[in-house]
Formats: sequence, C-alpha cells, structure tokens
Amino acid sequence: MKADRLLSILLLLQTRGRVPATELAERLEVSVRTIYRDVEALSAAGVPVYTERGRHGGIALLPGYRTDVSGLTADEARALFVLSAQGAHSDLGLDGALGSALRKVMAALPAPHRPAAERISERILVDPVRWLQPGGSASGPDLGELQHAVFADRRLRLRYRHSGAPVPAEYTVDPYGLVSKAGVWYLVADLNGEPRLFRVERVLAAETAEESVRRRPGVGLGAVWAVLRDQVERLPKDVPVKVRVRRGRLDMFVRIHSTRLTAPPPESGAGAADDWVELAMGFQALPAVRALLAFGADAEVLSPPAARRELARAAAEAARLYRD
Repeated sequence: MKADRLLSILLLLQTRGRVPATELAERLEVSVRTIYRDVEALSAAGVPVYTERGRHGGIALLPGYRTDVSGLTADEARALFVLSAQGAHSDLGLDGALGSALRKVMAALPAPHRPAAERISERILVDPVRWLQPGGSASGPDLGELQHAVFADRRLRLRYRHSGAPVPAEYTVDPYGLVSKAGVWYLVADLNGEPRLFRVERVLAAETAEESVRRRPGVGLGAVWAVLRDQVERLPKDVPVKVRVRRGRLDMFVRIHSTRLTAPPPESGAGAADDWVELAMGFQALPAVRALLAFGADAEVLSPPAARRELARAAAEAARLYRD
C-alpha cells in the first residue's frame, strides 16, 4: 500500500508540478502528516522532492526530473487497453493518438504484463451504441468545431434544430464540455446563465466566437451534467396510468419503459407466460400512451378511461389506414 502511494505521489508531482499537501492527502485518502512522511521517504530514496511553506506553497520535484517508471500493475494495464475498443475517441478524431499512446505504454510495461495487455483487444469489445440505434454517433462535422470551442474556452454560436420545431433556433452559449451518453454526444452549456443540453446531431452550424467563455464561478462540467441528467430523468409525469402486461413480455416491457415506471416492477418469478402482471406508470402527456401499442395485445391500459380512449382512437386510425 505504501509503495503504491509513493508511486502515486511521484506521478502526480511529475504531471501536475507543485501540489498542496492537503490536495495530495485528499486524493490518496490519507492524512497530511502521512503525506509529509511519504515525502521524506521519497527524498531518502534519492527522489529530488522538496516542500515550500506558505499560502502558495506545496510539494514539488526539482525542475527537469522525470521518471520512466510506469508503475502499472497487471490489472491496471488490462484496464487501460480496454480503451482501444471503438468509442468516444473515434468521434473526437483521436484514433491515431490513442494507438500511439498505447504503443508507448506497451513499451514501458514490465515484460510479464505485455501478453495480457495485447490479448485485451482480442477478448474485450466495448460497443457504446444502444440496441436498434444507428451505428456510431451521428455527430457530424460540427463535433470538431464544438471541441475546439470547449478547449479554447470560447463562446459558441449555434444554429440548432429542436425536435418538432419547424424553424431552427440560433443561440450564443457558454460551453462547459462534451458528454457522450450511450453513444450519443451532447454539448453541455449555459444559455443566459442557465444550464442547457444540446444534442450534437441536431447542431446545424457552429461557430467559435472571439469572446471568452462566461461560465458560472466554481461550476464544472460534472456538476452541470449532474443537474441536467437529473432534470431529464425526473421529467414530470402528470398522467398516472395503470397497465397490465403478459408475464412473457414483462422483461422486455420493463427494459423499454423503465423510465416511465412509478413503482418497482414485480419480480418475473414463476408463472405462465399468459399470466397478467400489473404495473404503475406515468406519462408526461396523454398522447404519449400510444407508445404502448407497440406491445399489441400483450399490454392493456386499465386506467384512466381517457388513456384507454386515446389508445382506442390510435388503433382505429391504424385500422382505417390499413383496411384496404
């Protein structure tokens, strides 16, 4: 444990420069006193590490000192090489950079770890795209411009197509960063000081502005994403609906409509496939219940009567369309 901690301190100082002892203690989950003892141990081992007191002080290495010790365990090496699977780096244009980085890491690995790392790409495949979705992220050419603005800390001018809107909207936003969620890219940004989520595939045009970004002080990408994700997952469900589903289709029904369930579904358990299981659901608006027609006669809305009438109208419209 101490050897791992000493190596972690060494690598953090090498990549970050001067780091306060309190920050090191927090990241490594030890006391500040332990950090100072570890620094003494590094110094005794010949590492040119020193401390500076004062408000802007910290722990640092002498300028120019580098170590080529990778410090990777076998499990850490395998975890790193899982990144070679197709994923977000492809959309960001970093395929070549990732391959080059992995080759450098491979050269630095201890010889016993190399075969296991090489086998990772042959044994593990990560496909970030959900089932029944187009292959790969439909991010388009604008992802490069969005990425440029994010890293340059500049404002963005967007021409954006909202779902169902006949005319695109134009915005000037303050980006926090890009998020890949289940294979779909989103731009997280402030619009007039309020957090907003923009689906990258709906960005019709993007231009990096000259003005510096105006983010809210002390707020980062992770915090803004958490707020937006909570808003999406907790959309109001104003129409409570009671549904019964045939047990044989229950698992599929729950997977598709899990976000609409307002109570935990019963366990699949034993029973005939034709048995009925009741579920409590919530919909944002009455017409949204039409999504249940995808299950045909394997799902029936029990209440409210207005939801049953909505489904009856939808079924009648489809029947008239295909009558001939």
